[in-house]
Amino acid sequence: MSWAGPALGRRGGAPGAALRRAGARAARRLLARGSALRQADWLLLGAAGALSLLGTLVIWSATGPLLAQQGASQDTFLLKQLLNVALGLILMLVVASMDPRRIRLYAPLLYGLSCLGLLAVLTPAGSVVNGARSWISVGGGFQVEPSEYAKLSVIVLGAMILSDLAPGRARPGARPVALAAGLAAVPIALVAAEPSLGVTIVLLLLVVGQVVLSGVRLRWLAGMAAAAGLGVAGVLRLHLLKAYQASRLTSFLNPAADPRGTGYSAAQAKIAIGSGGLHGTGLFHSQLIAGNFVPEQQTDFIFAVVGNELGFIGSLAVIGLLALLLVRALRIAARAQDQFGMLVAAGVAIWFAVQSFVNIGMTIGIMPVTGLPLPFVSYGGSAMFADMIGIGLLQSVHRRRCVFRD
Repeated sequence: MSWAGPALGRRGGAPGAALRRAGARAARRLLARGSALRQADWLLLGAAGALSLLGTLVIWSATGPLLAQQGASQDTFLLKQLLNVALGLILMLVVASMDPRRIRLYAPLLYGLSCLGLLAVLTPAGSVVNGARSWISVGGGFQVEPSEYAKLSVIVLGAMILSDLAPGRARPGARPVALAAGLAAVPIALVAAEPSLGVTIVLLLLVVGQVVLSGVRLRWLAGMAAAAGLGVAGVLRLHLLKAYQASRLTSFLNPAADPRGTGYSAAQAKIAIGSGGLHGTGLFHSQLIAGNFVPEQQTDFIFAVVGNELGFIGSLAVIGLLALLLVRALRIAARAQDQFGMLVAAGVAIWFAVQSFVNIGMTIGIMPVTGLPLPFVSYGGSAMFADMIGIGLLQSVHRRRCVFRD
């Protein structure tokens, strides 16, 4: 029987050695000079990761007390958001590993799928939340918001069209600009029909921003500005705004008009931020947040929870991380290898900047209330997935430049 031990040891040791060699090879590939790990923008990843972690903790604090009062597990939203972040990281890694040229090829497919999703929302399959038909229920308490992915499709398709320059041309002509604007008008119209005023504004600014950065002539910019002005005038004159949207605008212009109605959310958000002081009440220690006095405090008004429980210092930390993220995105855009990469990175930067400004602005009373989440901080699967894909796009553009540089 003495032979069994050594023989088994040899047979048992071989798989272990093979695993160690495979692990060593994988580690060498990850740490190689041209690897995705070495070429990543770690400051960008760090800012997105810190915002996601901070947001998850604030969501837990904002939802836990109310769930406990209802007899449910106070970890429900925490676990869902952790799952959202984990899946979002996987999507980010997949997109970051792709060459921008491949992403360019997928742009029409992404555009088509996003338009189909927006059309599905307007059918009986769509769910109405806060007056807008923006969601599709997929079971298990999960919902999909196609308008989040429409932002990505507008960015990538617009970059594809505006970077397709004719030989000898340094800027797009009339046809590419008209084509980009015309194709973007389809998802914009579908989002406006939900209606979702906040997302409509983001999409419009994305199109305008990409056209401006593509280097078109000033007369085209003047034409777009005139068209936008006529559009706004037409919406107001024809009374195309829904009743709740008009009420929100009225409450923004005159906060005392309906403090217990449409102005209630904004008023409570300002009270929450003001009562947080310099250091805040601390996570899970705010009676105002535990009492759910701020509506939608885990989504649209998550910054009110930050200001109340983490105080002025915590609010500055969130704004600072968002600013770092935007600076890195603009740096990637400025140093992109080609026009397509520049427009993609700039589009993502515009998206995050506009959405952050509107969300924080409506919380502190300098912008009207819209249904825009705070990137990486607000609760939501679709928003987190789209945000992480946006980071993946930035990393892809950044990696392509690193490959050419090396």
